[in-house]
Amino acid sequence: MVGEVTTDTVHGALQGLARTYLASLKPAVRESAQPEVLKFVRWAGPERDLATMLAHEVAQYAENFPPSVSDAGKRADCVRAFLKWAKERGVTNGNLGTHLRVRKASKSSSNAQTMEEQPIYLTKDGHEALVTEFESLKQRRPLIQADLARAMADKDFRENAPLDAARNEQGHLEARIKDIDVTLRRAVVLDHGAEHPGDVSQIGDFVTIKDLRTGQEKGYTLVNSDEVRSGQGKISIASPVGKAVYQHRAGEEVEVEAPSGTFRVRIESIKSP
Repeated sequence: MVGEVTTDTVHGALQGLARTYLASLKPAVRESAQPEVLKFVRWAGPERDLATMLAHEVAQYAENFPPSVSDAGKRADCVRAFLKWAKERGVTNGNLGTHLRVRKASKSSSNAQTMEEQPIYLTKDGHEALVTEFESLKQRRPLIQADLARAMADKDFRENAPLDAARNEQGHLEARIKDIDVTLRRAVVLDHGAEHPGDVSQIGDFVTIKDLRTGQEKGYTLVNSDEVRSGQGKISIASPVGKAVYQHRAGEEVEVEAPSGTFRVRIESIKSP
């Protein structure tokens, strides 16, 4: 039955869960939800076990819906609905969708314009990865166009699943190409061989912090949100933890304002690349 979740699906990869969820939706709903759900899957990793995902990771994903985007709330709702579905079927203990909070747009349109003109600071590795992805995506264009041509050969467009799938893939591909193009045009690649402000944390630095509530230590590489991919040990300077420790010194205690509540961490060490 469509929408049923088997034991294998519940304990399987995120990509399998997404396919089961999308198959359970009505065609009109699936058409709008599919691009956003699959984007979330790619960000987290197709083989990622959703049961192991943490609240702060979902909160970090909210950076993909900047307030300057007019339909940010609707796009985020597609991912929230998927995460709620997963909770209702016992995949996760809680509804991770409640942690996906989109910032409200500023009343001043000039703020959005200013943001678009600001440089995006990237590490050398992050910049190279985006360039590689950009070229790879452009090479996929002819393949998707060929898929569209084959699907359109079937004149019955009313029930043409291959055509719908090809159109969705093309839409997501072009959106990602556009995003990367904008990022690369505004990119400033950081040179850590140049002057570095002492022990103050900067983008590209590896920062070890201690949670003063639990005593647990974790290490992250500080990056711009455009470089973040879940599970790679990187954290955006726009995320709650990244924002708190960015441009602070080793030994400082800082306050983290997270969706789950406020807590304090101490910066144990800062290592430049």
